[in-house]
Amino acid sequence: MMEVPNNFYNKDEYVETATGNKVSRQTVLCGSQNIVLHGKVIVQSGAIIRGDLAAVRTGRYCVVGKGAVVRPPFKQFSKGVAFFPLNIGDHVFIGEGSILSPASIGSFVFIGKNVVIGRRCILKDCCIIEDGAILPPETTVASYMRFKADGTIEGGQGSAHVPLAMQDLMIEYTKSYYEHFIPA
Repeated sequence: MMEVPNNFYNKDEYVETATGNKVSRQTVLCGSQNIVLHGKVIVQSGAIIRGDLAAVRTGRYCVVGKGAVVRPPFKQFSKGVAFFPLNIGDHVFIGEGSILSPASIGSFVFIGKNVVIGRRCILKDCCIIEDGAILPPETTVASYMRFKADGTIEGGQGSAHVPLAMQDLMIEYTKSYYEHFIPA
């Protein structure tokens, strides 16, 4: 993965919790009592997390980029719509401007900028969603797969499309991102 440059933020804009979460005051956390950030999670300005629809839980060392929208998946029934809890694993990076409504996101997942993840998609551990990709509803992206902006999926265990060391790379990347996210 790439070297992470220092990313300076305005100390007055971010709230740091006891568990090390850094959450911008410019985020919209709807239903914050239903949002659980498991420590060392960064939620950048303009991001929206819709805990008012159903519970949203993230693992440790997750990054929700600027302007990203994270909302629980829904299913339409004859009598209306039901929302389901959304679990996001550890060491997940969500790029800026992305809009997500997946059923679940595994651990060690990299989601690029301006990605749209349709409702009830499943992202398994160690997958990459490239910048600008649009996943149709109910798509499953298997471990070690790369979903490209043109809609094609590449990869598989041991392929060059997703490094075998993806887990280690994502741990290193998200921890490094967190360590380099510092008050100006």
